[in-house]
Amino acid sequence: MSDENLTANILESISDGVFTVDEDWKITSFNRAAEKITGVSRKQAIGQNCFEVFKSNMCESSCPLRRTMKTGKPLVDRSGFCVTKKGRRIPISVSTALLVDARGRVLGGAETFRDLSELENLKKELASRGPNPVFRSKSPSLEKLLAMLPAVSDSTSSILIQGETGTGKEVLARAIHSLSPRKDGPFVAVNCGAIPENLLESELFGYKKGAFTGADRDKPGRFALAEGGTLFLDEIGDIAPPLQVKLLRVLQEREYEPLGGTKPARADVRLVSATNADLAGLIAEGTFRRDLFYRVNVINLALPPLKDRKEDIPDLASGFLSTFASKMNKKIDGFAPEVFSRFYAYDWPGNIRELENVVERMVVLADAPVIGRDLLPTELLTPVVSLKEALSGAGPAKVARVRDEAERECIVSSLDAHGWRRAETAAALGMDKATLWRKMKRFGITGP
Repeated sequence: MSDENLTANILESISDGVFTVDEDWKITSFNRAAEKITGVSRKQAIGQNCFEVFKSNMCESSCPLRRTMKTGKPLVDRSGFCVTKKGRRIPISVSTALLVDARGRVLGGAETFRDLSELENLKKELASRGPNPVFRSKSPSLEKLLAMLPAVSDSTSSILIQGETGTGKEVLARAIHSLSPRKDGPFVAVNCGAIPENLLESELFGYKKGAFTGADRDKPGRFALAEGGTLFLDEIGDIAPPLQVKLLRVLQEREYEPLGGTKPARADVRLVSATNADLAGLIAEGTFRRDLFYRVNVINLALPPLKDRKEDIPDLASGFLSTFASKMNKKIDGFAPEVFSRFYAYDWPGNIRELENVVERMVVLADAPVIGRDLLPTELLTPVVSLKEALSGAGPAKVARVRDEAERECIVSSLDAHGWRRAETAAALGMDKATLWRKMKRFGITGP
């Protein structure tokens, strides 16, 4: 097979759209995925100007391919959208590169584009269920993680998610599964720390009839139940060393033996693990195998604790408030500003799960349209520190931004609840109408 045919076959097999252009911007190749995403056939595309076929919001002012052709430098993962032949708008990420021959002469350019519709739909679905720690964040570290999700999800490599209890490790694992080629298969979660050591092996690998007293039938394990899908092992650091050996064999050989079995079973699963433990420390102590660590830690994703992303507290707390108020059929406008001050001052050892529980408790006890500090649990009724102290390490600009976002969120929620009637809203917030008007002007709040 010639190099040209090999390249063509590779391009046809990938799920990203790819097209190439010559120096006159005429399309010279257009792969199958590009046809599927744009709705334009290869026959219609070849020979046309790229901007007549691939209609993107980046074409006019910030075309990535034009910039690459001008500078010679590739661009990676530029976000935007394209419009299909039927007029549907699709979110995409675009990467570009020059096409050169063996002597270094520029022949044209290549553009790769990935359909991000599934990621956007997942964000909307999760948002409709209430806030979640992964997809509602202003934290730079989580924005970086979000950008990695499509590539990470599309791979078959094992993933290790690290983070404190309550940071959303299982939510992230489910998101990865939902974005992966295995999304139509099962997602099976196992909390390794919640199952007794002597039962975990049979729970994972299953057993055959007669394997032990009381085994009167075959029972499939979690590996079998996750066949064709994703197996999520939470708190993998709690697995005992003897069972670690068997798990290592599954990852190396892609097979396992049920208890009482006489022949191995194949394991067609994608493994995602999670831990709140220091696995490096466990390795040093000799309680966790180094070779298993390397197998489960091919891709490492770290979720920061809530105390390191306090800029997310207004969105998370308000989202939980909306969810619980709806479930309990209560009309609640929002939190009083001093509640957010207490939220910022607290370190949230239980992370987002603790915040969710606190908001649920406050909604249960609420008998007024605005939740005040009197409903805060005892542990949050500590002396209030300044936002500058609460957001330790943050610069003045970040402190001011977080404070303003909290106040703006409170005002908008109350305005929504009172039909944007300023007199009622001001009374509910405990301020006069002139103060409310000044704050609305300051925050750019002009209407629903």
